Amino acid sequence: MDILHDFGRYCKLLYQAIRSSTEIGTYYKNLFAEMIKTGYDSLPIVMLAGAFTGAVLTIQTAYQLVVSYIPLSTIGAIVVQSMVIELAAVISGLVLAGRVGARIATELGTMRVSEQIDAIESMGFNSVSFLVVPRVLASFFMFPVLYIAAATCGILGGLLAGIITGQVPMADFMKGGREYFFAWDIVFGLTKSIVFGFVITSVSCYKGYYATGGAEGVGKATTNAAVLSCIYVLLTDLLLAAILL
Repeated sequence: MDILHDFGRYCKLLYQAIRSSTEIGTYYKNLFAEMIKTGYDSLPIVMLAGAFTGAVLTIQTAYQLVVSYIPLSTIGAIVVQSMVIELAAVISGLVLAGRVGARIATELGTMRVSEQIDAIESMGFNSVSFLVVPRVLASFFMFPVLYIAAATCGILGGLLAGIITGQVPMADFMKGGREYFFAWDIVFGLTKSIVFGFVITSVSCYKGYYATGGAEGVGKATTNAAVLSCIYVLLTDLLLAAILL
């Protein structure tokens, strides 16, 4: 019953957010602020995670492909395909679940337990439009940008790792990456990033918006938001792969 109750409140919050999305005058200032917090402020950690993931992937792939009859260009193909289709979106999603999701849950949870949300509503503002809608919309705009940054840094990190270690020449890496590159891979990766962004921000908004119990309740809501966001990112990753590939 608790699960059904939580799911019902989550759907209710999403319904209110969709209805409130037309109130642009209420949330447009918060939208730009959230885009900076979600996108620009998260860019360094996402780029760093992508670069190291690509570098490690190149080294490990070169270590495993020790057979002489397999061309070195295969390493570039594996790294580029893995980063574009899977790792750039998933790694950035898991990182942002901890950074963006925890921040959102903490902010809204603190506002809830300190009765700031009640004060906003008492002044005649729509709290869902003012607080939830800009955070969810910011993910639609910024998560694809972060995915592109992670994928680019991952490919460049893999290329540099292959050159520095002497395991993969630049020409072979680029040849393999171009040979097995398809435009649909980018579309699939962008789709995953948008879905991940929606899942992370909506779950975090829900946990923070309905937080109770003072400081302890805020901490519990933040933890639940981060953990559930990671779980749902992995679940939606499986579902999207089964449906779209």
